[in-house]
Amino acid sequence: MDISEHIQVVDSEGQLLASAAAEAGPDAKVPTCPDWQVRDLLRHTGMVHRWAAAFITERRTSYRLGGELPDLDGDALVEWFREGHAALVATLTSAPHDVECWAFLPAPSALAFWARRQANETTVHRVDAESARGGTPSPVGVEFAVDGIEELLLGFHARKKSRVRSEEPRVLRVRATDAPGGERTWTVRLSDGPPVTERGTMAPADCEVSGQAARLYLALWNRLPLPEVTGDRSVAALWREKSSIVMG
Repeated sequence: MDISEHIQVVDSEGQLLASAAAEAGPDAKVPTCPDWQVRDLLRHTGMVHRWAAAFITERRTSYRLGGELPDLDGDALVEWFREGHAALVATLTSAPHDVECWAFLPAPSALAFWARRQANETTVHRVDAESARGGTPSPVGVEFAVDGIEELLLGFHARKKSRVRSEEPRVLRVRATDAPGGERTWTVRLSDGPPVTERGTMAPADCEVSGQAARLYLALWNRLPLPEVTGDRSVAALWREKSSIVMG
C-alpha cells in the first residue's frame, strides 16, 4: 500500500471511531480493552494523533513523549478527538514526501512510516470503539490487513522491546488464507531474543495460526480470538500472553 492509501484509511477509520464512540457514550466499557471506558479510548487515540502530527509539522528528529490527556468528557471529548483526527489527516496529506522527522520502524520514508502507523493505530482503536458500541463491526480490508500483519511481525516484534520470548527455540507460522494473489505466509522464529520473521514457509513450524487476513490481523493484535490453530497450541498461547505492544 502507498502513502495515499494509508491516509485514506486514517481518514475513514477515524470517522468511524468517533461515530461509534459517540453512540456508545463515554461511560461504556471497552470489551477489547477491559481496563478502559470509551472516554479513555478517545483520550488515548486523540493524544496519539496529535503526538504523531507534531513530529511531522515540527520536524522533530528525536523521540518525545506524548502530550497530556485532556480533562474533557462527553460531546466535548468527541469533538476534541475529531479535531485532532482531522488535523492529522491534513498534516499527512500536505506534508512533503521527503519530510525528515523521527520514526521508529523501518519504512521507505518518515511520511510513509507515519501514514502506515496511524492507519493501523486508528483501525485497531476503531475496532475497540465498535466493540463498546456493540452491533456489527465495520470490515477491515484484506490488502490493508495483510499490510498490517507485516507491520506487526516485521516491524514491532522485530524490536528489542518485543516481549515474545521463548527459552526453547520455537517456530510459529502465520498464514493468511485470502491474501491478494493467494495465500501469504510468515515464519516467526521465537527464542530468548526478539522474534525473527521471514516471509514464506522458511522452516518447519511447531504451531500454525491461519485464517482470513482481517480476522488474523485483529487476532494478532489481541482484539479477536486466534482463528484456526494447529500444532503446539502453547506457542500460540505464548503469543497471546506476551505480544502486547510497547510504543516508541
